[in-house]
Amino acid sequence: MPLHRRDFVSSALSMAATSLAGIDARAAAPEARSGAGPNDRLRVAVIGVNGQGQKHAQEWLANPESDLVAVCDCDPNAFVRLCEEHFQDGRRVPEFTTDVRRLLDRRDIDAVSIATPNHWHAVMAVWAMQAGKDVYVEKPCSYTVEEGRVMTQWARKLGRICQMGVQSRSMTGMRQTIDFVKSGKLGPVKVAHALCYKRRKSIGLVDTPAPIPPGMNFDLWAGPAPAVVPTREKLHYDWHWNHVTGNGDLGNQNPHELDKARWGLGKQELPRRVVSLGGRLGYVDNGDVANSQLTIFQWDDALLISDVRGLEIKTPVTFGLAAGPLGVANIWWGTEGYAVAPNYTSGAAFDYDGKQLGAWSGGTYQAHFANFVAAVKSRRHQDLHLDIEDGHLSSALAHLGNVSWALGKPVEPGTPPTLAADEKHVRQTFESFTAHLRENEIDFQTTPLRMGRTLTIDPQTERSTDPEANRLFTREYRTGYELPRV
Repeated sequence: MPLHRRDFVSSALSMAATSLAGIDARAAAPEARSGAGPNDRLRVAVIGVNGQGQKHAQEWLANPESDLVAVCDCDPNAFVRLCEEHFQDGRRVPEFTTDVRRLLDRRDIDAVSIATPNHWHAVMAVWAMQAGKDVYVEKPCSYTVEEGRVMTQWARKLGRICQMGVQSRSMTGMRQTIDFVKSGKLGPVKVAHALCYKRRKSIGLVDTPAPIPPGMNFDLWAGPAPAVVPTREKLHYDWHWNHVTGNGDLGNQNPHELDKARWGLGKQELPRRVVSLGGRLGYVDNGDVANSQLTIFQWDDALLISDVRGLEIKTPVTFGLAAGPLGVANIWWGTEGYAVAPNYTSGAAFDYDGKQLGAWSGGTYQAHFANFVAAVKSRRHQDLHLDIEDGHLSSALAHLGNVSWALGKPVEPGTPPTLAADEKHVRQTFESFTAHLRENEIDFQTTPLRMGRTLTIDPQTERSTDPEANRLFTREYRTGYELPRV
C-alpha cells in the first residue's frame, strides 16, 4: 500500500529513538562473515544520505550483486527523503539508525558506503574496517593529510577493501583517455592542469547559529569536530565552506580533477613543493575557506596546476585549445600535443596544429560501485580502480594546498605564485585567473588576496620542513571520536 510522508517521518523518528535507547538489533542478525564470497550478494549500509549519499543508495539499489540492508544518518529527515524517493514502489525499506556506532556493531553488514561531511570520513572508515567491514568512501577520503595515510595503513593491516568515490576512475572513456596520455603519443607529459570552474554562491552572513533540523542529533553530526553549532544560515551542505568540517572546493569538487591530473602524470607520491594563491574573494559571509584558488604542485620533473574559480565565469575560458570552453575539466600538456577531459566520461587529444589524435567516451557511475564489489569478492585491493592509497594521495593534494593558503599573508593583486611562475602554463593560468578576478570586480580591500606559504614536503615521510604546516597536517579530535592510529 502507498506510504505517505507522515508515515516515513514517524517510522524514521521511531527507529532513531530505538537506536539511541540502545536496543540491540543484532540478536536476530545473521552471523558475520569475513567478506562476501564470489557467489554472495554484498550486504551494504549507506552512512549519510542527505546529499551524495542519496546517489550512493540509488547505485546500491541498482547493483545486481548487492543488497542495501541499512541506512545511517544522524538526521532522520534525510532518511525520510530517501524513502520518498526510492521506496514508494513496495520494495523493502532498509533498517535505519542515527548512530554509526550501533550500525558498525551489526554482524549482517559486509560493507559501508560513506557520504558524510568530510570531517567524519577517516574516523568512520577506520572504525568500519576495524569492525570487519569493507569501505567505499566519498572524496576527499580524508579531512587532513595524515588521515589518508592512516586509512591506508589500516586497510593493509586488516586486509580490508577501501575505495574512494571518484567515479571517473571507472569510466571507460576516461580510462582510455589516460591510457593515451601515458602512451607516449603526446611526447613526455610533464604538466597537468586540474580545472574547477564551478559557480558557488555566497552562503550569506548571519550572527546566529544554524537551525538544527527536528529530530537531528547534532552531537553525532559534529563527531570528531568541536560540538559547536556553526554560525550560518543552514547546517547542511554549507559545511563545505567552513574549515572546521570542510575543505573548500579545492577539497570538494577538485579532488575529482586532482586525481585525474595526478593519474595522468603517473605520480605515486606527494609533490616536493606546494604553494596556493587565492581567497574568499567577493563574498563577505560566514564562509572561511577560499572560493578562488590557484595552487601549484611541483615534483622534481613535473607540475600540477590546480585552478579553482567559484565566481561567475563571464568570459568562456579555452586557453586557445580546440576543445572549446572549459568548466570542470583536465588538461595534460605533452611536448607533441595535449589531451583534454571536459567531464567524467570523455576525453580527446590534439596536436599543436589542432589536429585531433583521438577521442574517447563512455561510462556510468555504476561502474565504480561494480568495481568495488568485484574487489570485495576477489579480496585484492589491486583490483580497485581507486584504492585508498591513491585516494589518499589525491585528497592530500587538496589538503596541502589549503595548508599553504591558511599559512599565507595578504598580497597585492597581480602578485604571481612563488613556484614556477615563469613556466608557460603556470603563467598563462595565472593571467587568466587574474583576468577572471578583474571581471568580477573584486574589492581586494574588503576581501584580500592571500599568497600561501611555500611548503617543502618529504614524500617519504609525508611531512613538511615547516613545523606550523605539520600541525595542520592533522587535527585535534573530540573525546570519543579520536582517529585510531595503527
